[in-house]
Amino acid sequence: MSSPFVHHNGEVRLVIQIPCFNEAAALPGTLADLPRAVPGFEEVLWLIVDDGSTDATAEIAKAHGADVVVKLTQNKGLAVAFQAGLDASLQLGADVIVNTDADNQYSAEDIPRLVEPITQGNADLVIGTRDIANHSEFSFLKKCLQRLGSWVVRQASATDVSDVTSGFRAYSREAALQANVVSQFTYTLETLIQAGRSDLAVADVPIKVNPTTRPSRLFRSKRQYVRRSAGTISRVYAMHQPLRVFNVPAALFGIAGLALFGRFGWFYLRSGGEGHVQSLIVGAVCLLMAMQMLMLGVLADLLRSNRVIGERVLRRVRNIELTIAPHPNPGVEPPDEN
Repeated sequence: MSSPFVHHNGEVRLVIQIPCFNEAAALPGTLADLPRAVPGFEEVLWLIVDDGSTDATAEIAKAHGADVVVKLTQNKGLAVAFQAGLDASLQLGADVIVNTDADNQYSAEDIPRLVEPITQGNADLVIGTRDIANHSEFSFLKKCLQRLGSWVVRQASATDVSDVTSGFRAYSREAALQANVVSQFTYTLETLIQAGRSDLAVADVPIKVNPTTRPSRLFRSKRQYVRRSAGTISRVYAMHQPLRVFNVPAALFGIAGLALFGRFGWFYLRSGGEGHVQSLIVGAVCLLMAMQMLMLGVLADLLRSNRVIGERVLRRVRNIELTIAPHPNPGVEPPDEN
């Protein structure tokens, strides 16, 4: 099948990006496993995003074959580094962008399988899914949390991805242009919900994983991870489905208010108008709350419409900038990101 991409110079380019923070020890092994040739692409570039590392991450990356190193002036978090990598990859003329972790958690030999749905024109975002149920390094509690979290995100994103926290994923140029990460915690949940709630096609493919070399630096405990992930899911879902978020509590308050009004009316008719004023007062408060929730939902939906328009404008501006500006030489390091 012919490639769906039309590149500016006739070449189809894959950029493999790796966000890094103090990964000087792990990076050589990770880069050694990356491919320099992938079916369907004339060129494969390696891009390292140094998220304000205090060790020799940037120097090690250059010494072990990285084509481009983007250096952030300070540690800004995984989500910011990921977005900086997408922007730099697009500036390099990427048709497809693969994101992987610096600790070599994901098997690089699965990259051709990961990008295949995109090169065949069947997907815009592809998630590499781990076999969580049979992952020997995951505890029973972590497996349960992974399954529960994945189910919640599937409902929020309207997708069928089984491993929503996997950082091993491939983005088409269109998906990268539309990606807008506002969280500073992690990009995995936010970008998946964004893609699922937009017009992007999302797919997943099974992948292999390498033995763990170090504990995760993204969170200090499972409790912190659950709390921050729940906050990210709630916030992003509310951004994309505000009416549903506010209509549910509005309906609950409305039902409670009507039930209390009915209770007051029942006793009013039976006792000749005496007593149970509390039901009338609390019912009125509940109905007032229901009306406020409805109004908040309408306002949030109007804001969502403005956000969608803003994202479309931003996507077009990015596309125009990339069309007008020449793609940099991969051998030249871009300026530091602020």
